[in-house]
Amino acid sequence: MEKKINDNAENLARCLKAMAHPLRLRIILFLESKEKSVGEIESSVGSSQSNISQHLGIMRDKNILVSRKEGNQIFYSLKDDRILPRLKEICQILIQNR
Repeated sequence: MEKKINDNAENLARCLKAMAHPLRLRIILFLESKEKSVGEIESSVGSSQSNISQHLGIMRDKNILVSRKEGNQIFYSLKDDRILPRLKEICQILIQNR
């Protein structure tokens, strides 16, 4: 496992960096239960559609999110359901150690 992490350290760092933004963390948390449209995400996290779309694109490019188009709407969801529980664990550890 450590060899895999070492071999992929650059790519892993880029993925973690993609999640290390307050708005992106809020988006990830909002996507916990199911896929959501860009409009639903915009309403929930309170930012402009263009700003949200930019952040969604970054996370999609890093394989954190997947998207699908239905008519003129785009829906996003977590690529892997295992991401969120582990992210929450890390957040709890960091918050408790403050």
